[in-house]
Amino acid sequence: MNALKIIVLVLDLISAVLLTATILIQSGKSSGLSGAIAGASDSFMSKGGSKTMDAKLARATKWIAAAFVLLSLLAVILVSAAK
Repeated sequence: MNALKIIVLVLDLISAVLLTATILIQSGKSSGLSGAIAGASDSFMSKGGSKTMDAKLARATKWIAAAFVLLSLLAVILVSAAK
């Protein structure tokens, strides 16, 4: 049980670092409120859909965030069960 707890915590730490890196690598979306009012010139359809690097990073961010949440919940369960 102790080895499983260590493995889950290490995987949680790795997913946290990967999540931070993928978020920081992504480019900013539009120019905030002024882009929403005036309309952004680089819409999703004009970027080429899911083939751009930003789209791939957004998809990776979603999967890594889901893994981080699940690993964090599992870590809490394992730590609280050990007491």
